[in-house]
Amino acid sequence: MAIVLLILLVATTGNSTLALLIWGDVHLHTPMHLLLSQLSLMDLTLISTTVPKMATDFSSGHRGISRSGCGVQVFLYLTLGVAECVLLTLMDFDRYLAICRPLRYQIIMTPRVCVQMAAGSWAGGVVISLMHTVYALHFSVCGSRKIHHFFCEVMALLKLSCEDTSAYEKVVLVSGIVFLLIPFGLILTSYTLIFLAVLHMNSLEGKNRALGTCSSHLCVVTLYFGPAMIIYMTPGSSLPSEVDQCLFVFDVIITPMLNPLIYSLRNKEVLAALRKVLWRRLMFKQ
Repeated sequence: MAIVLLILLVATTGNSTLALLIWGDVHLHTPMHLLLSQLSLMDLTLISTTVPKMATDFSSGHRGISRSGCGVQVFLYLTLGVAECVLLTLMDFDRYLAICRPLRYQIIMTPRVCVQMAAGSWAGGVVISLMHTVYALHFSVCGSRKIHHFFCEVMALLKLSCEDTSAYEKVVLVSGIVFLLIPFGLILTSYTLIFLAVLHMNSLEGKNRALGTCSSHLCVVTLYFGPAMIIYMTPGSSLPSEVDQCLFVFDVIITPMLNPLIYSLRNKEVLAALRKVLWRRLMFKQ
């Protein structure tokens, strides 16, 4: 219980601080940082969707949830999952343009395009999530209504149904290919081109800067896509429930906590903005 609350505190503080720093410092109003602020907002919402309810259940001993509440959890989780997947792919496109097509970067990555990217990520998540949530909840439940999970999730709900869900499970697999496997393949291809471009750079400082930025994003991509692909691209009954829940803990709780730490500790601009804010607060107190 204490560990769960500590993770929630770290994740909430880290993502809130990172987003506020980016929105409040004009030096961070770049396409990369603005997209990063949306990732922090998504992570903040994602961990708030599951962990507070889980902590309440642990403390009260009552682990029930209404059907409507369950539907809300399913909808929010899928919305944020799909939105993060799309956003991480777009962030990779931003890095590809900045390193491999620097002369066209300012022309393509305008503030309007950044807003469209962020809005498209959220909108895509909402639309796909709404379709999956409505369809998953229409299955009738018979027998036990006990969900063997720490939050309401589509695949866990399907196990309660007395209907044949094999066709829908194939739809989930196809969705995994479209929103996980294909984007992950595009990201790996993009990073191959990026690393080849970095090798041809003459400036050592430029190489280090490019590799530092890309390594942070690649690390986050691995943390997010790895567990998600195992969960949604593995046949429904092949994973033990303990393994399945551990993967969800990593994807839903650990990754949102680590993301702001990975990006802030390896980003000189963010660290400079944080030092500036802390210095101003220190001077104001004096």
